[in-house]
Amino acid sequence: MMEIAELEAEAATLVLPRFDEMVALRLGQVLVDLALADGLPVVIDIRTSDRTLFHAGLPGSAPLNDLWALRKSNTALKFHEASLLVGTRHRAKGESLAKHGLDTSDHADHGGAVPIRVKGGCVVAVATVSGLPQVEDHKLVVRGIRVLLAG
Repeated sequence: MMEIAELEAEAATLVLPRFDEMVALRLGQVLVDLALADGLPVVIDIRTSDRTLFHAGLPGSAPLNDLWALRKSNTALKFHEASLLVGTRHRAKGESLAKHGLDTSDHADHGGAVPIRVKGGCVVAVATVSGLPQVEDHKLVVRGIRVLLAG
């Protein structure tokens, strides 16, 4: 499991210069390429608070992965932090989503949803992967964002 300080430091490095539908498509394609290269059975979802910009279910993924992706995305959008960081903080404090009045049928504090933050600090969307253990879901999204930042 990743530590809170490590996740917070990582988040500070994941800031894109801009984000729009074309960047969402590029990120989605990067994530698909990374997942296919490693044969990962995942769902990839990129969304804003009110619309889906990219969605792909790769071979071996299951319908439940779509639901997990949505629930994790809702959490990242609500807290403006990675769902893994939210869950790690909750577990460290012995808390849960219920403390915030959030129903687990709509939210999940398991890793895999990473907010898309643009220069200036504004969260504009979330990229989510579901289908692997939660830390691996998270790491795949982070890898994808870093590819965009590098290129």
